[in-house]
This record gives sequence, C-alpha cells and structure tokens, in this order.
Amino acid sequence: MDDTAPRAEREVRYQPDERPPTPLAFGMGAQQAVLCIAGVVLTPVIVIRAAGEGDPFLTWAVFAALLVSGLTTMAQSVRVGRIGAGYPLLMGTSGAFIAVCVTALVEGGPGLLATLVAISALFQFALSERLALLRRIITPTVAGTVIMLIAVTVMPIIFGMLADVPDDAPPAAAPASAATTLIVIAALALRATGAWRLWMPLIGLVAGCVVASFFGLYDIQSVLEAPWIGFPTSGWPGLDLEFGTAFWGLLPAFVFVTLIGATETIGDSIAIQRVAWRKPRAVDFRAVQGAVAADGAGNLLSGLAGTVPNTTYSTSIAITELTGVAARTVGVWIGIVFVVAAFLPKVAAILLAIPSPVVAAYATVLLSLLFVLGMRIVVQGGVDYRKATIAGTAFWVGVGFQNQVIFADHLGQWWGGLLGNGMTAGGLTAIALTLFMELTGPRSRRVETALTAEALPEVTEFLRRFASRRRWSEGAVHRLCSAGEETLLSLVQPDGGAAADTKRRLLVIARASGRAAELEFVAAPGEENLEDRMVLLTERGGGAPAEHEISLRLLRHYASSVYHQQYHDTDIITVRVEGDA
Repeated sequence: MDDTAPRAEREVRYQPDERPPTPLAFGMGAQQAVLCIAGVVLTPVIVIRAAGEGDPFLTWAVFAALLVSGLTTMAQSVRVGRIGAGYPLLMGTSGAFIAVCVTALVEGGPGLLATLVAISALFQFALSERLALLRRIITPTVAGTVIMLIAVTVMPIIFGMLADVPDDAPPAAAPASAATTLIVIAALALRATGAWRLWMPLIGLVAGCVVASFFGLYDIQSVLEAPWIGFPTSGWPGLDLEFGTAFWGLLPAFVFVTLIGATETIGDSIAIQRVAWRKPRAVDFRAVQGAVAADGAGNLLSGLAGTVPNTTYSTSIAITELTGVAARTVGVWIGIVFVVAAFLPKVAAILLAIPSPVVAAYATVLLSLLFVLGMRIVVQGGVDYRKATIAGTAFWVGVGFQNQVIFADHLGQWWGGLLGNGMTAGGLTAIALTLFMELTGPRSRRVETALTAEALPEVTEFLRRFASRRRWSEGAVHRLCSAGEETLLSLVQPDGGAAADTKRRLLVIARASGRAAELEFVAAPGEENLEDRMVLLTERGGGAPAEHEISLRLLRHYASSVYHQQYHDTDIITVRVEGDA
C-alpha cells in the first residue's frame, strides 16, 4: 500500500451495497447467465460422454449442475453466515476436474464420483477456516499468476470455438459473426458512456446472433423442439459408501485439484474486490474466506446431487469491470436465472443455441481484461526480483504444460491430464516457489503478550533486540520501535476495534526482509481496516488531526508500507520498516 498518495476513484456505477433498478439488475444478471450457461452445461457433458455413461445420468447431471450453480451464486452474492463473499461472483462447473472425474466414473461409476466430490469439499471448509495460516503461501503473487493462467487455460478452447460451425456453413459465417460481436463490444467499451456502457455485452451478443442467423448458424429448430418445463425423474446416482480401493486411490487427487480450485477462488475473490468499489479498499479476507466456504458448499451440494464440482467463474470479474455494476442483486439474478433454466429446458435451449463463434468473441474480450487484472494483482505493492521470479517462472511453466511442450511423453495419462491444465501446473509451481522462499528465509522472532497499552515496553524491548542483531543504527532502531509503538496503540484504541482487555492476546512476529524489517501484529479481530483509515487521513488533507488519528499519522511516517488482513478470527497487520541504506 502506498501510504502517501490518495487512491483514485474508479468508474463504478453501482457498488456491492447499492441497489440498481430491478430491470437493470435483471439485465446484467441475464447477460452473465447467457455467457456462462453453456460452460456450466458443457463440463458435465464432456465428463459423462468421455466416460461412456448414458443419457439418463447426463440429463440429471446437467439439471443438477444448473440448480447447484444457481443456489451457490446467490449464496456468494448475499453471504449466508460465513458462506459467501458478498460480491456478485458467478459459480459454475469446474473444468479443472475433468480428468479426475472421468477417471472416477470409469473406475467406480457415478456413485463413486458423487462420494469423492462430497468428501473433498470438506477440505475447502477447513481451508476457509484456517486461511490465515496460509497467508504467506497463497499470496497476491500466487493468486494473480493463477488468474493470468485462467486466461491461458481457457483461450485455446475459446479460439477453437471460433471455427465451431456446421460443415455446410458458408466460409464467411464464422468470421462475420465473430467479428461483428467483437467489434460491437470493443467499440462500445472504448467509446460508450452511460446506459450504453451497461448494455454493451448484450448488444454485442445480439448483433453477433443477428449476423449469424443470416448464415443459418442459429439453431432455431432445437429451440422449437425443447419442452417448456422439464424435470428429470431418474438419473440420481446416490452415494457409494463402500470406500473401496478406488475411493482411497482417487481421494488424494480430488483433494489436490480441490485445493487448486480454491486457489483460483481466492484469486477471484481478491480480484472482484479490486473492481467493485469506487474508492479502492484494502482486501477484506473475511470475504475471501466466505468465497472459499461457498465454493466448498457448492462442491458438497454437487456431490450430494451427483454432478461435477463447482468453482467461481472469473468472467464475472471482467464483466463487473467492463460494465461498472458490482451490485449484489446482480448475483442474485444470475442465480435465479440458473435455477429457472434448470426447470425450463426451452430457456436453456435458447441460450445454448447462440453460435460458438459469437460466444467465443464475447469471451475473448472478457478474458483479455481478466489477464490484465491478474497482472495488476501481481504487481500490487511493487515487484522485486523474487516476486518476478515466482510469477514469471510459474506463468511460463503453466503455458508450457498447457500447450503440452514440457515432457508430455513422460508424464503418463493421469499426470498428463492433471498437469495438462496450465492453471494447475502454474499454480503448483507458484505455491512451491513461495513455500521454498518461506522455508529458506531468515528465521523469524516472536513475542506474545496482552493486547493492552501496558504491553508497549515489552514490545519495544523485543524490537530493540531484533534490530541489534541486525546491527542497525540508532536512527533505524528508533524508526522500527516507533512503528511498532504506533501499530500497537492503533490496535488498542477503540477506533482500532480492539478494547483494552487483558484477555485479548497479541502476537508480534519480526523477520528480516533484505535491509528492511517486516513486522506482523496478529491480534483478535477488529471492525475497521487500518489501511482504509490511513487513506482517509490523506484524503482529509492537512487539518488539525483528531487525537485518535495521531498514531495513524505517525505510523504512516515511520513505515514504508502497511497491510491489514482481516479474517473471521484474526487480524494481521504487516508493517514494513526500512533499515540502514
């Protein structure tokens, strides 16, 4: 965080806590549902057909996928207890599970698949509750790299869809419909303002479909033949509770891919917060925990319902940034559309009839924005050679495995299918490099005390001993101790959200970071975010400070950066203080 400059406002029409007109919210929700419903349906179709399962199970799996996606999208948006991010994050079936799901169906059938999906979901709940413990492993560098690799993983499929037309279609059909969609969306994105900007994705889709209809690409016959209302009366596989050899052999793979999917969700939940507010805010990791918990709830429901697992769809972030509409009601409408579509086969047929070149052109714009957003997350707070090494190496390893140019002949079918996903391979690389950094870094020092002002002498002495081991000058020692003092006082003061209660504990961790020191203050949770409060000081100007603001102003002077991560059960303030040159 840059503590000296005010944060520029973004072009956001509706923030998460604002309510746009119902027609607008419904229109935005319908747009995202139109874009993503094909992806929600396509994943179970690929898995089930690749495994050779019959149509009854396929019909049920598609129905269950739409229903679960709708319910969990609504939960993500409105936040039910600790489940949900409180942002319009769209949930849908996960392509990262295709390889392991096909294997489960082949080795044990739909019942085994359902059990594995449900059991692996429990690990996401555990990750959500203990996310603070992984804060130094799943960093913005890791999350941003995974988001960039989402585009790398999906774009080959998108480019393949550009030419996905019937054999007897005119040669100009695909290029004309795709180009129309792309040009209309890009032109409106670059030049449109007001209401036109809000509706540009739908306008681009309609324009592309109109052009495609002249070439006979829009399959109106499938729409006419589809029934209006439908509900599969058979196909639910139940759960296989034998826990045989196949279950124990596949469980580690399912847990592994589940955690990789959770990393994507963490990145998405961080990214949506970056684009949802007019005045940028510090990331609320309670929302990140809620997003991971909702992801786990979606996977648990998917397992119980007998369909493939769920995850967040990053396209909702790009649409939010593109349109400037981040209201929670949009996510609610997306969920409603999915649930209704599950019971209305004709509605799903209308959406699925949109030609692939039109969907591909639309997705190209959104994924391009998503890639840039991942870059922005990686570079937040500056990029040193360590971050650059992690992000660059992980990104290109992901690209290499995605394009099957890295030892493709030596991995075998299972590992090849798993690491053939660029997001998985690159995400694992980023996590491994970050873990290596943590394990081989300088040893940290720590002290635990009561969260009261009376603990100041103990904390100051601890920091002095730490600085003396680093052989810092007296000026640098004074800077370090002063930063620690003001951070402690900011936590203790009522405005910092923590009362002066001896039952509340404070853990101070100090570690060297080059010529600087990095301090972590781990305490009981408060209400306000210290980063946001410091930015407000800058925006208020140079007037006389209130008494409770003095510590914040001094902290901003002594520290080169301050980050405040708020979790359900923990507040972690990370303060960086520069040492001697």
